[in-house]
Amino acid sequence: MTGNRKLTLFGLSVATSMMLFSGCSTIQSMSNTQKGAAVGVAAGGALGALIGGKAGNTAIGALAGAAIGGVAGGLIGKKMDKQAAEIERTVAGAEVIKAEEGIVVKFDSGILFDFDKTEVKTAARENIANLVASLNNNPDTDILVIGHTDNKGTDQYNQGLSERRAKAVRDYAVSQGLAARRIKTEGRSFHEPLEDNGTEAGRAQNRRVEIVIVANDKMIEEAQKQANQS
Repeated sequence: MTGNRKLTLFGLSVATSMMLFSGCSTIQSMSNTQKGAAVGVAAGGALGALIGGKAGNTAIGALAGAAIGGVAGGLIGKKMDKQAAEIERTVAGAEVIKAEEGIVVKFDSGILFDFDKTEVKTAARENIANLVASLNNNPDTDILVIGHTDNKGTDQYNQGLSERRAKAVRDYAVSQGLAARRIKTEGRSFHEPLEDNGTEAGRAQNRRVEIVIVANDKMIEEAQKQANQS
């Protein structure tokens, strides 16, 4: 019997948001949600240190909230290692960040979009199509696309821009064959900078799209079964 599993998205020190990913038993839904809340600052901080400031708090929270740990988590981590290596080989222009039981694929916005635009560049479409091919080769995952901007302009404007850019990546990925049920989006405006927004170089680093890949319920259930049999 399957239902819905909540993937808790929290930052290093406070909860930021919650996304709903599909599939899993009611018991698993409760344990994963509670685990995400209990891990809190410690897990977020540990993952943040592992990632080394290469991704924002929402991405780190998504990874921490989805992690199950233990032997099963190690099995998931091995599968994620293989997919991360595949993405590095096949997706140009992407920075691939491996973190425990998940992956963050990061694109600078300049690779995907013209300045202040939300239509995916023609040259970038192959990158996303290749990422979709990898995601379809590894179907037992859920995906969260997070848009980020620099601090030029108002928060309201940048919030809308970050949301539209995340949705544009999602929509193009779906058009290339990715199942829509697997992918969610979120915009974070300029609230999760990686570098100093006071310099142009820093602002360029902060304009980005992060794609978080975590195990779905099927992968978790299979890993737990395998762990119990070992």
